[in-house]
Amino acid sequence: MSAVKNVGGDKLAHFPSLKGKSVFVTGGGSGIGEAIVSAFAEQGARVAFVDIETAASEALCQRLADAGFSKPLFRHCDIRDIPALQAAMQAMAQELGDFDVLVNNAANDQRHQWQDVTVDYWNDRIAINQRPMFFTCQAVAPGMQKKGGGAIINLSSISWHLSNGGYPVYTTAKAAVVGLTRGLARDLGPHNIRVNTVSPGWVMTERQVALWLDAAGEEDIKRNQCLPGKLQPWHLARMVLFLAADDSAMCTAQEFIVDAGWA
Repeated sequence: MSAVKNVGGDKLAHFPSLKGKSVFVTGGGSGIGEAIVSAFAEQGARVAFVDIETAASEALCQRLADAGFSKPLFRHCDIRDIPALQAAMQAMAQELGDFDVLVNNAANDQRHQWQDVTVDYWNDRIAINQRPMFFTCQAVAPGMQKKGGGAIINLSSISWHLSNGGYPVYTTAKAAVVGLTRGLARDLGPHNIRVNTVSPGWVMTERQVALWLDAAGEEDIKRNQCLPGKLQPWHLARMVLFLAADDSAMCTAQEFIVDAGWA
């Protein structure tokens, strides 16, 4: 049985190539990240993750252990602090071995108006939503080279595809994810390291539901999605699993949109 609710039961694919792999996830304590950490653990991978929410992250680790899966490694880390992030990754790699898979999930879509953006606010949003992605990739690439390959999955968003307003620094950062993915895919491809982007639609995490899902939002979902129902974190986790597994062996430099057809 899954340690996370609503993951589709026992009919979903199992990926034997993920068993025993070392996986690092940013922002793995809740929302989409929680689903990703859980999904890898349930595949038999050895998972390490960082998050700023200690209580939720420790509870997730214990929940997975109680369900009979390998207990993930967790370190509290504010990813805006690049030296701290690098140190956490190095320590966890020493415990689990060089990482086979990196998932850059952590982000914050705080709303803001373009008129109100200061230099400090811009730098802070970029420090959360863009800068860490490069440095995590830089950290894992040498180990992946030694191992003969690996998979990097960077999470973007459909927000910039849709020309959404109300958070221009966020959409800037999320558009840049695709550029990072494509550039690194070229540089790292000769080492058999695949780099891809996964772009979520409006995923019904607890945060999204609490802050922004109202009657108008319900109507937006019905009007804009091609498929009925609501996107759940596990839908994104399943795409991430595929891109991390050997099944996606010749997929790189691509953006995979999981949005029920909204974009």
